[in-house]
Amino acid sequence: MKIECVKEKLLHAVSKIERIATKNAALPILSCLLFEVKNNNLKIKATNMDIGVEAIIPVKVTEEGVVAVLGSVFVNLISNIQNEKSVILETIDSNLQIKTDYGKTVIKSHPSDDFPTIPKVSDDLLSFDLDSKKLIKGLKSVIFSSSLSNVKPELSSVYIYTNEDNVFFAAADSFRLAEKKINLKHNNNFFNVLIPAKNIPDIIRIFEDVDGDINIHLSKNQISFSYGYNYLVSRVVDGIFPDYKQLIPNEFKTEVVVLKQDLLSALKISNIFTDKFNKISLKIEPSNKVFEMMTKNSDIGESTNIISAGLSGEDVLINFNYKYIVDCLPLIDSDSISLSFNGVSKPLVIRGGSDKSFTYIVMPMNK
Repeated sequence: MKIECVKEKLLHAVSKIERIATKNAALPILSCLLFEVKNNNLKIKATNMDIGVEAIIPVKVTEEGVVAVLGSVFVNLISNIQNEKSVILETIDSNLQIKTDYGKTVIKSHPSDDFPTIPKVSDDLLSFDLDSKKLIKGLKSVIFSSSLSNVKPELSSVYIYTNEDNVFFAAADSFRLAEKKINLKHNNNFFNVLIPAKNIPDIIRIFEDVDGDINIHLSKNQISFSYGYNYLVSRVVDGIFPDYKQLIPNEFKTEVVVLKQDLLSALKISNIFTDKFNKISLKIEPSNKVFEMMTKNSDIGESTNIISAGLSGEDVLINFNYKYIVDCLPLIDSDSISLSFNGVSKPLVIRGGSDKSFTYIVMPMNK
């Protein structure tokens, strides 16, 4: 193999996919990037057996071939090459030589035959296009709510499904749930799929700078995303996501409408004095026009913040985990936020004041 390629294009491609290559003592080949040169293109592959990705960049080919080298070493090298527009990659005694006008480096290779095949989802149940911005927005809006535990795989996943002209993204753990609704014009594809949450950051990273429709193929066990020269395939979770719609009340006993920035400022101050459980207390008394946020730490001190808001309904004093509230705020595309309560033991529902496409449910803490 011998090629010449633009350094910035090479660096852009390998930087996106190298993180998928993992340190695996049992299978060192999974820590590698596979370089395949054919038909005037360089195809770069990475996989961890749970997710696989391919990127193709045009290159000047002198000799076709294939080689596998440690991804972290290669990316570290290319990112530190300065003042070079192009680099030459060549296999020398089966190893990979990277040559510039100012020097050359040799990286030891691994057996390319050991590199796993990245499957193509061709025997698909469904194929459709989805605007990249909508896909990434949906994934980013809910990924933070997925469970970190793998005990219940359906909760350590992101659930995506369609209903009429909308696609829904949802994720939940035992304490909170996030849902993002995005409109699709003339949707004729109906599906539901669970994607492992740990694969979502890779999907976002590969496609977040794409401007156009991403082609999605769905089969029983896998889902693939492709745009231009980028291709990613992930396994899907065989499970059933909870019927969360029944958890969202239609009526509420207490409602608060507050500016997002005012709420965020109070949360930041309150967090200084939270205890080891990150507990904040919300005191809402519509009859007295009182909305207060209180925190107390026996080793540091305590804080009470009065927040200006529109209040209606019954009085309530309720506790929450600070982190569970603050996590959702950057994802609400509205200057104002509605907080809806049904008593001290019922979940809080948070939505944007003008944008109802995002719904967030969080359980209160015990006293």
